[in-house]
Amino acid sequence: MPANTQALIEKIQALPAERIAEVEDFVDFIRLREERARDEAAERLGRAFEKLDALNAPPLTPEEVQAEIDATRAERRARDADRR
Repeated sequence: MPANTQALIEKIQALPAERIAEVEDFVDFIRLREERARDEAAERLGRAFEKLDALNAPPLTPEEVQAEIDATRAERRARDADRR
């Protein structure tokens, strides 16, 4: 539990009942938004797996995976250097 949780609880307890209901509604809204974002990400991942499966390509070797990682990192470093 985050360190400021107790302080938040105390602040909520000090509110009038109708404001506590608003806080609860807001918390429910945030939770729903997070759930939707997670569900959408899972759906995108599923579609990506389907596309990969449809390619019928052999899996990458560990060396190929490392080469992809190295290339991406090099691109990121070059892009970051251009921003400075």
